[in-house]
Amino acid sequence: MTSDAERPRERTAPAAWNAALLTVRFLTELALLAVFVATGVALGGDPAMQVALGVLLPAVAVAVWGRFVAPKASRRLPDPARLSVEVALFLVSAVALALAGHATLALVYGVLAIGTAVLVRRVAPGS
Repeated sequence: MTSDAERPRERTAPAAWNAALLTVRFLTELALLAVFVATGVALGGDPAMQVALGVLLPAVAVAVWGRFVAPKASRRLPDPARLSVEVALFLVSAVALALAGHATLALVYGVLAIGTAVLVRRVAPGS
């Protein structure tokens, strides 16, 4: 039998785990935009193209995410289609990061971002 002192910790552990997981998910979403900005600038060549790609790549990602993935999206896809869009965005950004010369970082980022997207569906469905 557990003591009363242990019970609040047991009740808050899943909530704390969910909060931590959702925080990591949010950070991977922000990283998606940062990766697209950085790779757009790195792969752009001349300054005008750097600015164009540094703005357009994350703008396209925001448009796709906001339209199909975000919780308040106008046309939010049901899973597994929504997961497929997330995975595609994270894969494209990881490949772009690798092409910009950061292969190890791209691998770590891709595994973390995609793993978090999958895990969120198991722990906090509908998020």
